[in-house]
Amino acid sequence: MKIVVLDGYTENPGDLSWDGLKALGELKVYDRTPFNDNREIAKRIGDAEVVFTNKTPINKEIIDNCPNLKFISLLSTGYNVVDISYAKTKGIPVSNIPTYGTDSVSQFAIALLLEICHHIGHHNKAVHEGKWEHNPDWCFWDYPSIELENKTIGIVGLGRIGKITARVAQAFGMKILAVDSFHDDSAENDTLHYCDMDELLSNSDIIDLHCPLLPETENIINAAAIEKMKDGVMIINNSRGALIDEQALADALNSGKVYAAGLDTVREEPIKLDNPLLGAKNCFITPHISWTAVEGRQRLVDYSTENVKLFLEGKPKNIVNGD
Repeated sequence: MKIVVLDGYTENPGDLSWDGLKALGELKVYDRTPFNDNREIAKRIGDAEVVFTNKTPINKEIIDNCPNLKFISLLSTGYNVVDISYAKTKGIPVSNIPTYGTDSVSQFAIALLLEICHHIGHHNKAVHEGKWEHNPDWCFWDYPSIELENKTIGIVGLGRIGKITARVAQAFGMKILAVDSFHDDSAENDTLHYCDMDELLSNSDIIDLHCPLLPETENIINAAAIEKMKDGVMIINNSRGALIDEQALADALNSGKVYAAGLDTVREEPIKLDNPLLGAKNCFITPHISWTAVEGRQRLVDYSTENVKLFLEGKPKNIVNGD
C-alpha cells in the first residue's frame, strides 16, 4: 500500500517520527505542497491508496485524477479543505483527528488572555533593553495589569476546548457565560450557566471563541455584535479567523470600544500585510500555533496512524463523510 503525506512539515518538522505510518506501507512525505496547483497535488498523490493532508486542498478534480485513492485522512480537526461530499460519492471515507490538541488550544487561549492582562512580552523586552536598569523607581509598567478575579468570560462554544478553558477560568475566580447549541446540564454550576448570544455579548468582560466555522457562525463577531458588548471588552479567538469581521474588530480596537484582542488565527493565512488588524491598537496576533505543543503533535501522528490501521481492518473511525 502506498501512503502520501502532502504537507507534513508543520506537524513534524523533524522532532517526531513517521515510523508508525512507514510500518503500514510505502510512505512518501512532502514537507509542503503548493495549495493552488491541482495538477501538482494530483501528481504527488499519484497511485497512492491513502493520502494525508492538513491544509493542502483535495477537491473533485484531484480526486478524479487519483483513481487509486481509497482513504483520505486529515492531519487536523478541520476538514473544509477536502470535498467530503464528492469523496463520499466515490466511496472514499475521510477521517479527521478531533481531540489531539484540546488541552494545547485551551491553554493557549488563556495565554493570550494573560498576555493582554499583563503585557509580559513587552515588559520582558523593555527590561532587556535597559529600561529597568535606568528607571528611577524600583519597578515600572508601561501598561496597567488587569485582575481576572470576578470577571465574566463569555465562551462561545462549550465543547471539549471550551470546557477546559472554562475550568481554568473558574480557577482564576471568573464567572462563565456559555453559548452552545448543546447544553450539558452537568457543566452548569454556581459560576457557569448557559445563555443566549445577546446576554453573553452584553454581560461579558472577555469573549472567547471556541466554536466551529459554519455558515451561521461566520462573522459572528461583527459591528452589530460589538455594539452590544461592554465598553473595554477583551476578545480571544484561537478557533477560526472567519468567525470575526476583521475590519469591524480593527475599528473597535482603534476606537477603544474593544480594549484588546488576542488572536491566533485570521481569515486569510498566512496573514496579509493589508489585514486591518495589523495596524489596530492593542491587538495581539500569533501565527496559528495554539495546536503546536509537541505533546499534541505526537497525538496527532499517533491518532492519524490509528485511523489508517482501523480503515485497513474495516473499522474506520472519525469519519466525517459517513452516514
